[in-house]
Amino acid sequence: MPSVYCVRAMYGQYTNQFISGQYVAIGWLNGRDLSYIQDRQEVKQLCKAEDPGIASNLVIGQQAGQIARFLLDIKPGDYVITPAADTNTLHYGQVQPDPYFLAAEADGCPFTQRKRVAWSTTTLRRDTLSIPMQHTLGSSLTVFQISNDAEFFEAINRPELAPPAVIQQTHNTTEQVLKRILSLDATEFELLVMHLLTAVGFEAQHTGKPHDGGVDVRGLLNVANLAKIELVVQVKRYQLTTRISAKDVKALRSSIPAGAQGAFVTTADFQPTALDIATEPGYPRIGTVNGRQLVDLLTEHWSDLPEDVKERLQLKLSLMVA
Repeated sequence: MPSVYCVRAMYGQYTNQFISGQYVAIGWLNGRDLSYIQDRQEVKQLCKAEDPGIASNLVIGQQAGQIARFLLDIKPGDYVITPAADTNTLHYGQVQPDPYFLAAEADGCPFTQRKRVAWSTTTLRRDTLSIPMQHTLGSSLTVFQISNDAEFFEAINRPELAPPAVIQQTHNTTEQVLKRILSLDATEFELLVMHLLTAVGFEAQHTGKPHDGGVDVRGLLNVANLAKIELVVQVKRYQLTTRISAKDVKALRSSIPAGAQGAFVTTADFQPTALDIATEPGYPRIGTVNGRQLVDLLTEHWSDLPEDVKERLQLKLSLMVA
């Protein structure tokens, strides 16, 4: 079975070169032909020789680990992901036979250690992926393996590349939990989202009432006095087959104060045009959380929720229906 890796292009700076040149690349040990490398120890020795001023084994080990992962672990047939500069657009492709080559800098990308990739003509949206997958893609490493490969293969319509039992179990669990959430009334659901915001770190309050302009919860996140985020949230407890429209998301804009952001949380899902509107340049950002992502957040922050909320939902810690 193929593995899945992420190879960053310097925060998307060289993503266009990756795609047009049909490759992924790294910049360590630039200009050296590394086709002879057989093991990680050789890479570590090269790194030490390249920059003898680095005394830290931790720094050398991290560099060598990523170089070795690129050279030795990423094999023909594996898949790679590279984020675009906007970080929400994810390009993906498949590693080609005899992939390694040493390149010049003629195409504008200074990274000379490269592997051949056949990029797909379609892309993925980060905001449609599960919360754990989004966390994984937020890694600070340049080269790393994606552990949520079953979700990736399903997202690119290649579920046969992942164990079917894994995908089916995920679907079943998510649907069971969402059905339990749908047993809440509208106010209870708004309170659940408020408590989730609190668990994430916001100072949150429930504001939902008639003629509230679509704002059901408000929150303020103060990150160690380094940054403050004011958030207004609209929640919709819809049936699982419903799709939130662009019009619904756009309507929230008028209720977002200057300098603040919005969020739309639902048990259902979003139409693609709704996701486009949520991140349309020139307007306040509106975060989107669909039903699957809501279950992910519940799973991640279950222990932080009040006991009466857990009691009302009647779910086990694993979020399997009791």
